[in-house]
Amino acid sequence: MTKISTCLFFLSLLLSIQLFAQTSSGTNPNILFIAIDDLRSELGHFGSTQIQTPNLDELAKTSVSFKNHFVQVPTCGASRASMLTGTRPRRRAELGNLIMQDEFSIRAELSRPETFIHHLRRNGYRTVGIGKISHSADGFVYGYEEEVSDKKELPHSWDEFLFDAGKWGTGWNAFFAYANGENRQSMKRQVKPYESAEVDDLGYPDGLSTQLAITKLRELKGNDQPFFLGVGLFKPHLPFTAPKEYWDLYEENEILLAQNPSKPQNVSNQSLMESSEFNGYQLGEEKASLNTQLSDAYARKIKHAYYAAASYADAQVGLILDELKALDLEENTIVVVWGDHGWHLGEQQIWGKHTLFENALNSALIIKIPGKEEKARIENSIVESVDIYPTLIELAGIPTPYELDGESLVSLIESSISPKEQTAYSYFKNGISLREKRYRLTKYFREQKPVIELYDHQSDPAESINIAEKHPEIVQQLLPLWEKGNTGIFEK
Repeated sequence: MTKISTCLFFLSLLLSIQLFAQTSSGTNPNILFIAIDDLRSELGHFGSTQIQTPNLDELAKTSVSFKNHFVQVPTCGASRASMLTGTRPRRRAELGNLIMQDEFSIRAELSRPETFIHHLRRNGYRTVGIGKISHSADGFVYGYEEEVSDKKELPHSWDEFLFDAGKWGTGWNAFFAYANGENRQSMKRQVKPYESAEVDDLGYPDGLSTQLAITKLRELKGNDQPFFLGVGLFKPHLPFTAPKEYWDLYEENEILLAQNPSKPQNVSNQSLMESSEFNGYQLGEEKASLNTQLSDAYARKIKHAYYAAASYADAQVGLILDELKALDLEENTIVVVWGDHGWHLGEQQIWGKHTLFENALNSALIIKIPGKEEKARIENSIVESVDIYPTLIELAGIPTPYELDGESLVSLIESSISPKEQTAYSYFKNGISLREKRYRLTKYFREQKPVIELYDHQSDPAESINIAEKHPEIVQQLLPLWEKGNTGIFEK
């Protein structure tokens, strides 16, 4: 070993010891990460919405809330995999819900960490998970109608993973739960896509997860290690079930219908979807399709159900944040609230999430850095889920373990310095979509025409008219920027 190599070795060792001492002493910030399934970027503090989210609105008063946050993939498992690894999908397998179940769960612990949670754990953090953080409802790998296994979906990320399945018995039963203890599977899908029950918050699984989180926060307070606590709430994912008190927040006949309830103009049906997940709840009074719109009355019923479920999830967030404050952990805990993707509530004649349109890709993201409350604001810059990994690693004072696709948002949060390129890239249905400040440009790898779609968010924020053919000059201007997000996923 040369003198230079020896010096570099001992310098690296010294930095590692210094980092370990810092994390062990508890000077690193704790991280509370709350993932909310199917939560659109339509929160009370943004205005122009009827959804009531008072607790998220209160959090936003001391946080940066990102109005233009976009996920990489509009489906649960793939979106979470991309966010957790800080990388865009490069293989078709990375667009499926089972990517972590099929691949992450069987990998040996490599030098490259499986997720940013794993990287935090390697650098002195105690990592605890509750509920749906990856794709699994309870952290284990098994099918919807199978017995719970002992195979972990993320075997190297967690020191501890908890879930209370209550009367539903398993995580997946709880995920599709109804208040009487039944679930979508047990009822052979002979269920409605909604439910209003005369129960309190503990009458559904998210209430049980919230109580676990509160109990765990009390335990973690006494630890010397900084902690990462991940809490995954199910609602407002289908079925849209919630205690009646949250339904009572809304007058159904006053709920507004989608501004763009028809299929977009100049678009192939291949870009859309038949709302099959929604229609899988077979006792629904009406079925959604690309040929028939729901009646206004039923559309209001379903939006009412989604709103109630979102308000129920919001209430759980409030309980967790109240406990964080009561334990005096608030001043040294970063808080992140993240929606894993959006959801069409009748827009583009769709009830679901599996598209490359704004409604499916735009989801909630709120980040609070303790001591930076004066920087609180609604931020309009374009950001992506892959930005979360580098942001948290920088805030934790930990080196980045490998080249990430995302860009840290710390400068944007602390000093309003916008990302170098305000772009977001999303992948699905044989297509790649670029979102920049004004336009969304989507290019599909398929035979059905048109393969290029262009939407002007200045004149058409509802994405109701594809103007690509009318404005080829704008398409040509944006294609080089679009190409930067082309990972070659559909060309292999």
